[in-house]
Amino acid sequence: MYPNVLERLRGTPARIEYLIQDMVEGDLTSRDADRWSIQENIGHVADLEVTWIGRVDDILAGKERLRDADLSNRKTHDANHNTNDSNVILASLRELRAELVGRLEAVGVEDVERSALHPRLGQPMRLIDLAFFVAEHDDHHLAEINRLKNLFC
Repeated sequence: MYPNVLERLRGTPARIEYLIQDMVEGDLTSRDADRWSIQENIGHVADLEVTWIGRVDDILAGKERLRDADLSNRKTHDANHNTNDSNVILASLRELRAELVGRLEAVGVEDVERSALHPRLGQPMRLIDLAFFVAEHDDHHLAEINRLKNLFC
């Protein structure tokens, strides 16, 4: 399943690009009440890449526990993604995601069973578990982007 999950991860930027290709900037930044806009959802996915990459490094370094994620999403709130160009946000996501996938592809057989404890879930996570977790997180935001697109377009 590892190659399949990596393919999901690799495809996230293209899937986002496909969803928003015909949208105008105003629709990308429109909000449904207090929920994030499409652009903020994209920015959030990009914002978390540093955490995911760091967690890969944690597992490969043999750490017992994965680094914490910012559950308040402070980075996303502070970034004010609606004032940025969507192409810049997407380019950042593409670059960071390529780094994440590259690290996951470069692991050796000896690294496959390494794990570290997820701080919130209290469960050990192997690289495949982490990759699947990220892919599921991506899909949540892709579904939200699609919902917002249908709402505003």
